[in-house]
Amino acid sequence: MITTYIVFDHRGRSKAGQEGPLEVRLTHERKPYYINTGIKITGRQLRDGQIVGRGDADILNERLKCIVRNIEQAVNNRIENGLPIDVAEIRREAYGMKPAKDVSRTGMLEWIAEEVPHLNISAGTRRRYDVLVNRLRLYGKLTAWDDLTVENIYKWDAWLHQLPAPQSNGDIQAGRMKYIKDSAVYNYHRTLGAMLSRAVKFGIIEHNPYERLRGEFRRGVSENTEYLSEEEIAAIESLHPMEGTQMAMARDLFVFQMYTGLAYADTQAFDIGNYKRVANESQQTGQKRQYRWVYVGGRIKTGVAYVSQLLPQAVEVLERYGWQVPKVGNAQYNASLKIIQQALGIRTRLHSHLARHTFATRMLALGVKIENVSRMLGHTNIKQTERYAKVLAESVQADYDMVASKLKT
Repeated sequence: MITTYIVFDHRGRSKAGQEGPLEVRLTHERKPYYINTGIKITGRQLRDGQIVGRGDADILNERLKCIVRNIEQAVNNRIENGLPIDVAEIRREAYGMKPAKDVSRTGMLEWIAEEVPHLNISAGTRRRYDVLVNRLRLYGKLTAWDDLTVENIYKWDAWLHQLPAPQSNGDIQAGRMKYIKDSAVYNYHRTLGAMLSRAVKFGIIEHNPYERLRGEFRRGVSENTEYLSEEEIAAIESLHPMEGTQMAMARDLFVFQMYTGLAYADTQAFDIGNYKRVANESQQTGQKRQYRWVYVGGRIKTGVAYVSQLLPQAVEVLERYGWQVPKVGNAQYNASLKIIQQALGIRTRLHSHLARHTFATRMLALGVKIENVSRMLGHTNIKQTERYAKVLAESVQADYDMVASKLKT
């Protein structure tokens, strides 16, 4: 069964009161697909699937009816002909666009480059695909469908491992050469594998060679599992730079991340209007009325749903900035965090994602169920969250070793 419904900006990227994309949510076999209509309105101008409060509402509603009708017809055609539900192809047919190129005459690299703009993905993920295309083009030996062999993918892996990483002045002076990390190489394989799975789905190729290479390419040891100790957290919280300076804003944004677990992109799109203000019914009689701020939405980067509740320390930051999150450019943010790190004598390099790691490990250490931490962070699966539990386990083991050593003496 197919159902269609008009929705506003399902990724929640538009700020309150500003215009955002109007989309058709297509549901087939319980799986949702989203097709942009090309119409932009504010959230308040959509009511029960109809555009209201605009002088051109009648015209836009007629256009919507036409788009929905064409989409439903395009979907029915694909189902009747045994074709997969492909959003890009459905949109082309619904809008009367020219059909995609005959892929049998198109090289693999050319097909990937043409397919990326039609993917329903975030801007950050789109950049990752663009980088993949550039790397494949630079490599030059994995561009055609006939190049897709296990042997050639191993050669591609070896070439990736020889790519130089950005060198620091110290590395240059010492004559050291650094190469890109295993985690970066793994991401190239994962991204290419995802596109090849799409090609299999569309019948362009019969098999994805990565199916025969499961477990061959590993992410490697990630440095991103570091987190701050309670002493380091207290040191950052006790730091009070001059109000209104970049340093103060960076400190407050980092504290906000440590108590929400939000990624940098999600903090910069933060809108208190998206949070529901709920009275705390569990408080004792006679106490000042307390409220909880709760939000269930999708992450900017991945669109994965997450649950957020503002802890008192996060609320304190918001109140200081008029219920807004400090707006700090990413480069300036990291530069300010470096100065804070040096000023406090913290060994671990302070960066935006470290606050998210600290939030996760702290929640687990305080006894929060790993399934709930996963939902707080908006992880696609619990395996992503398990690395934080592993870090905590290693920390506990280190303490056991320390105790055992002292007991011997």
